[in-house]
Amino acid sequence: MKTFLVTAAISALALAGCVNLNVPGFLASQNFDDVKAGELPPAWRAGVTGGGQTQWAVVADPAAPSRPNVLQQSGRATFCWCVQTNLLLRDGFVAVKFKPVSGQEDQAGGLIWRWQDGGNYYVARANALENNVAIYHTIHGVRTEKGRASFDVASGQWHDLRVDFHGPHFIVTFDGRKALAWDDVTFKDAGAAGVWTKADSVTQFDNFQWGTGGDSL
Repeated sequence: MKTFLVTAAISALALAGCVNLNVPGFLASQNFDDVKAGELPPAWRAGVTGGGQTQWAVVADPAAPSRPNVLQQSGRATFCWCVQTNLLLRDGFVAVKFKPVSGQEDQAGGLIWRWQDGGNYYVARANALENNVAIYHTIHGVRTEKGRASFDVASGQWHDLRVDFHGPHFIVTFDGRKALAWDDVTFKDAGAAGVWTKADSVTQFDNFQWGTGGDSL
């Protein structure tokens, strides 16, 4: 299966440069399977909020939901992010499959949306050491929690995480169950979307999806 599943017209625009996406019913996905091991997917950018060093790379995993590759973070930093920058999304959804692999301080996997830069974005994450799901905004590099719910987040297993966002309304879904709802107007503009980890989390991601459809909020 190809990495991108998009309409031909939107694909051409995305390849030509950054697209501010406002097309009803648009859906795209990336499974990292046609990316060379050790590299980042095209148009993806990785970095740190805070201090430390990230290590994002596509790696082979024969047990991945979409074989043979996953995107893995194995560095150590305050907050580690990796975003897909050639499509900007204001309203829609992002979703991903993730597996917490290891970590003594944290075993977290998250989704970023309306990413403006490395210090300003929304994030929702699940943590296998804490067995919970939480939502935050990060403003000028400072992360503030806005909601938390208890869930069984098993280490070493694949989970589904999704965020629907329309205007100021956000819904977080974990393993098919509604986890959190929150309203906020901090970031109103379109932004990049991607994935996130924390501290010493070694986390794998697969089947990253984004689009302008989604649940009615």
